[in-house]
Amino acid sequence: MSTPETPLLRVVRGNPSDAELAALTAVVVAVAGARAPEPAPKRQSWWADKASLVRAPLAPGEGAWKASALPR
Repeated sequence: MSTPETPLLRVVRGNPSDAELAALTAVVVAVAGARAPEPAPKRQSWWADKASLVRAPLAPGEGAWKASALPR
């Protein structure tokens, strides 16, 4: 099952030469390629995450000094 493809460019007025059409096509392809989205950055592993080096906020209160020695 084939679907009819719509042309990328259509000449509405005038009679361009083959070289002019080739130049126009090259410009349109270059502009379309320049607007391609950038791939998403690769996520770092949990081992390389620098957030684990940041200390947790202090929680003052009864028994807080005991809890400060417990692993998180």
